[in-house]
Amino acid sequence: MFSLARPHRDDVLLAVTGLSGGVILWMIGIHIQNGRLFDAPWVSLLPLVVMSALELLRRSAPLTALTVGTLALVADQFTVGSLATLLMFTDLVYAAVLYGTPAASRRIPVITLLLTVATTVGFVAWAPSADAVLIGIVVGMVSFVPALTGASVRNHREAAEAARLRADQTALLAEMDRVQAVTAERSRMARELHDMVANHLSAIAIHSTAALSIDDPGTSREALGVIRQNSVDGLTEMRRLIGLLRENGAGGPPGAAPTLASLDALVGQAGANSASSGLTVTLEDGREEPGPLPAPVELAAYRIVQESLTNALKHAAPGPVTVRLEHSGEVLTVEVSSVLGERPGPRAPGSGAGLVGMRERVALLGGTIGAGPEPRGDGTEMWLVRAELPVEERTYRT
Repeated sequence: MFSLARPHRDDVLLAVTGLSGGVILWMIGIHIQNGRLFDAPWVSLLPLVVMSALELLRRSAPLTALTVGTLALVADQFTVGSLATLLMFTDLVYAAVLYGTPAASRRIPVITLLLTVATTVGFVAWAPSADAVLIGIVVGMVSFVPALTGASVRNHREAAEAARLRADQTALLAEMDRVQAVTAERSRMARELHDMVANHLSAIAIHSTAALSIDDPGTSREALGVIRQNSVDGLTEMRRLIGLLRENGAGGPPGAAPTLASLDALVGQAGANSASSGLTVTLEDGREEPGPLPAPVELAAYRIVQESLTNALKHAAPGPVTVRLEHSGEVLTVEVSSVLGERPGPRAPGSGAGLVGMRERVALLGGTIGAGPEPRGDGTEMWLVRAELPVEERTYRT
């Protein structure tokens, strides 16, 4: 089909050059054949003009240009001929393979090869001579060689485009991996920051409210002492996290992470913070062999206990808060129970991010976790957090 698109400037240059060269050759009387049906030299200008016009369509309508150009080349054989017409036809063959449809790019080289062989065999059978072989060579150079060149260039271009697409896809996948890694790292940092600071800030919020609402110097002094201690501990935890980030960002070794060996100190601190709220915090370590476990497991267990104690400080009714550890087989079980109900006094608001963080930690280890009310035989109802963490050595997701 003809296209109304503006011809490419290179096609215009080829058309003008071909037409100008053909006219110059005609003016100085250079022709490629004699004794034709139309011996008047000017007649050879007609195929030349048609072939020049077809050069404008070599990109937009390559198959149409080749079809009409073949007819113009046949017509040129009945004139004295022009070398420019012949050369422009070879360019149309090349362009038809390079810019044509994929089917045309496969068929044209085969057709021109068969045409070359048939022409050579036919002329040799009709008049066995060197001239007959020469005619076959000329036909091959005019048709098959340009088609083969066009196919080669097209294959190289398609291979380059495929390589570019693969490079773009690789870059896209790398960017997706980078975004996922950044997101995972941000989530990990958010969990660490929440679990480290929430406990101290909750204690500060509760005791500062008590200090403001209870007009008793002794109570206020005690509350201020707890506030100061938790402020110092919170700053220490923040400095540790900042140092950890700086060391990792500089390629240094990771900082020390909390372990189950630190649970005694954590439970003791929680007991001191919650004493004024009527909570008693105890640790029951039922592990037969309290030896070290994989670092991700110990960190997750520590953070689960820390967040559960923070929630108990915010919401639990006066009574016991019990932390239990059990290690049987390949599973570490962590339980934190507290009394469910209303309690007097100030309470710190909750955001719900702590439970989300605990679930994320357990999911990364391939474990299970549940949190909810559980009735007891004495008629009371406890809030129970229970997590089961696999402890076999393997590569954990972060």
